[in-house]
Amino acid sequence: MLHHTKKWIPSREELLSKPWLRPLWPYLRDDRLWHLNRHSVAKAVAIGLFFGLLLPVAQILFAVLVAVALRGHVAICAACTLITNPFTFPPIYWLAYQIGSGILGQGLDPVTAEMVAQQRETLAAQHGWLEGLWMTLQSAGAPLALGLVILAVVMSVLGYALVHFFWKPHHGQTPHA
Repeated sequence: MLHHTKKWIPSREELLSKPWLRPLWPYLRDDRLWHLNRHSVAKAVAIGLFFGLLLPVAQILFAVLVAVALRGHVAICAACTLITNPFTFPPIYWLAYQIGSGILGQGLDPVTAEMVAQQRETLAAQHGWLEGLWMTLQSAGAPLALGLVILAVVMSVLGYALVHFFWKPHHGQTPHA
């Protein structure tokens, strides 16, 4: 299975060709950051999921910085930040808001939920859908932030554990690798 996944993982050369990673070049040349083993991949998945869920912008940069510091596989880490993308962003943020609201005891009753939906539609009509979405996210505040932190921590721990559980050693690898 490992040889099939290599075609989906950007190569060291592909990542090093990105000008925004230029300040990290001396660190990214470390071979340990590119070696596929259970520990480096598990760390990479955990770091990538954490920053991918927690930060709405610059998540790849922060994830790569932490992967370099903790010796996780850089390319897999960067790829795992893509858990949030235009297709997954709305349901993830909705779920995070629901989690945060539930913990903070701020669940919306049906009447308030309808008012929020109407307000969102009005904002989208007045300011455009992107700005309306941004204003809605800002108004979500503490419940969204708490939910994102919880999702980021839970998913990164789960990702780390799943890699360790499902990793099977291949030719010449020891079971501990």
